[in-house]
Amino acid sequence: MAVFRYLYGPLYFFGFVGGATAIVSSGSSPAWLFVLIIAAIGSSLAAERIAPFENQWNSSHGDGRRDILHALVNEGSLVAMVLLLPLITSLVPWESAWPKTLPLWADVAMAIVLLDVGITLAHFASHRVSFLWRFHAVHHSVRRMYGFNGLLKHPVHQFIEVTAGALPWLLLGIPLDVAAVASFAVLIQLQLQHSNVDMRVAVRAAAAHPCR
Repeated sequence: MAVFRYLYGPLYFFGFVGGATAIVSSGSSPAWLFVLIIAAIGSSLAAERIAPFENQWNSSHGDGRRDILHALVNEGSLVAMVLLLPLITSLVPWESAWPKTLPLWADVAMAIVLLDVGITLAHFASHRVSFLWRFHAVHHSVRRMYGFNGLLKHPVHQFIEVTAGALPWLLLGIPLDVAAVASFAVLIQLQLQHSNVDMRVAVRAAAAHPCR
């Protein structure tokens, strides 16, 4: 069980994101990513039963239907953004500045970093600007941690975060396949970050000797 707790996080994230990268780089239809999403959700739910952080969080708190609806709306908005990227980027009055010689995995890594910077800044502001907090507070209304509540967001706040994160993509002219895999990675990260799994993501440093 200890091995599971240490390996679950990296295997879940890199395994599924790596799988998505392999699917897209092979020329397969991005629609296969939906199959991978179902597999990821199933794996997350199974892991919450194998090594739960809190057993009581595996019981419904009357929030399942709400969270699934939020997941459909918010992930639907990500899918819509990816599908609209060609149209949106065509309105940018300059040539695409996205690197064209990098392998797909490097493109995806760069896209994730750019997206995360924008989302993190929007998140930071949402805890300090009262107007934004009114929308972001929905995400903090949960009473338990489990995979689906990572997707519990007010649609307005979802729009703000996605806009802040995707703006560099639009300005640089990100390719559609890179955007699809990076958006998939967002779902995987949210599922992992909020899951009720007693996982270990770092080795705890030894406490300093009091006489040193």
